[in-house]
Amino acid sequence: MNLFTDFETRIKDVIQSLDIVKEQGGDIDLSRLTVEPPRDPAHGDVATNAAMVLAKPLGTNPRELAAIICEGLEADSDIAEVSVAGPGFINIRLGQAYWQKLLVKMVDAGEEFGRSKIGVGKKINVEYVSANPTGPMHVGHCRGAVVGDTLANLLAFSGYEVVKEYYINDAGSQIDVLARSVYLRYREALGEDVGEIPPGLYPGDYLVPVGKALADEFGTKLRSMPEEERLALLKDRAIDAMMAMIRDDLAALGVSHDVFFSERTLHQDGGKRILSAINDLTYKGHVYKGTLPPPKGQVPEDWEDREQTLFRSTEVGDDMDRPLMKSDGSFTYFAADVAYFKDKFDRGFSEMIYILGADHGGYVKRLEAVAKAVSGGDARLTVLLCQLVKLFRNGEPVKMSKRSGDFVTLREVVDEVGRDPVRFMMIYRKNSEPLDFDFAKVTEQSKDNPVFYVQYAHARCKSIFRQAEEALPGLDVAKLSFSGENAALINDPAEIQLIAKLAEYPRIVEAAASAMEPHRIAYYLYDLAGIFHGHWNKGKENTDLRFVNDKNRELSIARLGLVQAVASVLRSGLGITGTAAPEEMR
Repeated sequence: MNLFTDFETRIKDVIQSLDIVKEQGGDIDLSRLTVEPPRDPAHGDVATNAAMVLAKPLGTNPRELAAIICEGLEADSDIAEVSVAGPGFINIRLGQAYWQKLLVKMVDAGEEFGRSKIGVGKKINVEYVSANPTGPMHVGHCRGAVVGDTLANLLAFSGYEVVKEYYINDAGSQIDVLARSVYLRYREALGEDVGEIPPGLYPGDYLVPVGKALADEFGTKLRSMPEEERLALLKDRAIDAMMAMIRDDLAALGVSHDVFFSERTLHQDGGKRILSAINDLTYKGHVYKGTLPPPKGQVPEDWEDREQTLFRSTEVGDDMDRPLMKSDGSFTYFAADVAYFKDKFDRGFSEMIYILGADHGGYVKRLEAVAKAVSGGDARLTVLLCQLVKLFRNGEPVKMSKRSGDFVTLREVVDEVGRDPVRFMMIYRKNSEPLDFDFAKVTEQSKDNPVFYVQYAHARCKSIFRQAEEALPGLDVAKLSFSGENAALINDPAEIQLIAKLAEYPRIVEAAASAMEPHRIAYYLYDLAGIFHGHWNKGKENTDLRFVNDKNRELSIARLGLVQAVASVLRSGLGITGTAAPEEMR
């Protein structure tokens, strides 16, 4: 149950019943009307701009209209107080009985509380990580992996049919470099002194096991194999080995994908699928033969001072037209992007999300242009860019990894601090903002460590249940029955504040899913944990506020219902973030 949706309906019903609206035939646009929490909680529980946006169409001033709306709302038994503020905002304070009824619904719903239906009937593709299969993933990939996976979880919780996809960049010059790097490690495994790894090849130790496996399987045969045949074999084996490593690293992070799409499949049969995509754009009038002026700044690899096959992308929102085929008839890298998008669209996705690194900012407009051209405007493409992650240990920058050669790997970070701190902290900043990750801070047990603070709140809920079973003989918290009669005993202002915070969860879920901002879930969980811990601490000073009182069994059971609602929302939110909800922490 979404509190704000509920009162949006009630407010609209009151407005439709007003004489001033009926005089205009009841036909009034309510689309700009909003119902949300007031900026200052002291003003109430719910606020609406109804009078502000409807006064002009109704030929009156906002404060006069607000006063009329307030009169209608005062008849609602769930409203304790309604008032007009400023130029015409309406603030509503809800009655205690409403919060108590809402708590019963929360307890009944359990972890289903907050689940949204905004995505029901909608299919969405979320593509994330998509790292080149040339080595282990680094912390930049880690952030994109967590953001993408959490967003996919959030969208699924909001009713969408989500497909999680990884695009394997297994075509292009970097794969040739990978194959030659593996061949060097193969020769090394045969006992040859290869010396320093030559510039331009991948120097990391992660390729040593691949070379050894090849030496064990083929002995010296690869040396005498024709180079073209050998290179093809090495590419296949190296890509398979790298993808196995990447999948293993992702699994350590709790990340999985439904689809692994190989770029090489687009190039099979002479690039038949890429050519088909270009032909489709040609048919729609988006392709022409021509030349491009040299771009300002660094000249990209696909620019030629010759006639090429070009995508007329400026007509669909891009800054410049893009080459699809070079003058020699070969495809550009961008042409594969076009074919890949068309493949997704042909698979039935009209909504697609790309999670990319900050260095791909220049790709956004061209990808949006592709979506518009290929789908005729029927597809929605959203690109989310993840800014850089800086690693620290006690405030000092972390040095590079020996295993990778020039960066700290995702696996090293997970192995050192654990999956949960990595996942939670990677979304504890908006993806478009840089992130500082300190190994020491994410493992300390304090309020300043958000993941500990939230997980400890859930563990504390569980400890309260265990305490209750000890203090209240015969009580089985697993079979706890909670009713309106129990809820009526919940009346302390701090308890009502906790219910009000829980009531925000459905709205937070919908807003986070609509804005594609999973960090909102992490922020909300931290705030909820703060209110819960704060109330628990009050019980240390005032025994009457404790969740478990062995002298008042009925009140204890009522408060256990509140704790159960807190635990359910914490588990739900932590589940979306892919973080565990521990039952105890030491």
